[in-house]
Amino acid sequence: MAVTAQMVKELRAKTGAGMMDCKKALVETDGNIDAAVDFLREKGLSSAAKKADRIAAEGTTYILTEGNEAILLEVNAETDFVAKNEGFQTLVRELAEHLLATKPETVEEANASTMSNGLNVADHISNAIAKIGEKITLRRFVIRTKTDNDSFGPYLHMGGRIGVLVMLEGSTDAQAAKDVAMHVAALNPQFISRDEVSEEEVDRERKVLTEQALNEGKPENIVAKMVEGRLGKYFEEVCLLDQSFVKNSDQKVKDFVKTTGGTITEFVRYGVGEGIEKRQDNFAEEVMSQVNKK
Repeated sequence: MAVTAQMVKELRAKTGAGMMDCKKALVETDGNIDAAVDFLREKGLSSAAKKADRIAAEGTTYILTEGNEAILLEVNAETDFVAKNEGFQTLVRELAEHLLATKPETVEEANASTMSNGLNVADHISNAIAKIGEKITLRRFVIRTKTDNDSFGPYLHMGGRIGVLVMLEGSTDAQAAKDVAMHVAALNPQFISRDEVSEEEVDRERKVLTEQALNEGKPENIVAKMVEGRLGKYFEEVCLLDQSFVKNSDQKVKDFVKTTGGTITEFVRYGVGEGIEKRQDNFAEEVMSQVNKK
């Protein structure tokens, strides 16, 4: 498979590795991005940190709770300046209220749904674009329902740069649920517990860790034991309940949750613009393009 510049760029964004290292990794893995990420990690050329979060568009996340219902959504704009605009923030609140009331299942359904002003969501956003002067999009949302015996944990970080909604089942301790949401915002776990990590994912991580240990020159007879120890660290990095609680580093999240008498059944975390490539202005090229037009 031919390796393209776009593939190299994508891999570099995910790993932070050098251009040539990324190209070599893609050649070695026949253009498979995920395999190339593992290849770079095995060679010690990637920290395996989630660097895709560094590629960001602007906008905000927003959470609205009404009784036993809640919505978390992300709305994007082109600049941070507009994201702080009162008109933009009003639009986000209007969208949240409408979506929570009508409960569409997809963004496409949401955009086609009719608001109280007679316009569908897409047209309502278009009107806002005309006033504000930037492209605005409803990117994603989740709507959740609980019972009177459960709690929502809503948390917005940095004015909406990160939004988290936690479901705490079997406990009405809303503050505890919010504390867990704050933790999720800070540490960005991928799973609730080890049970959610697939065998395929565990085997993949074990392979990467094994190659890392061997490449470090560790004796083969102790590599397996080292890998299992490092695998435990991996679970602590990706599993919410295994992590040390941000508000008390001497306590695991699972122990904190246990004190509430409830169970964390779900969390959703949105980081503004994660996975979206931010437009980079090249003013030199812009000036030259204008000169060439004359």
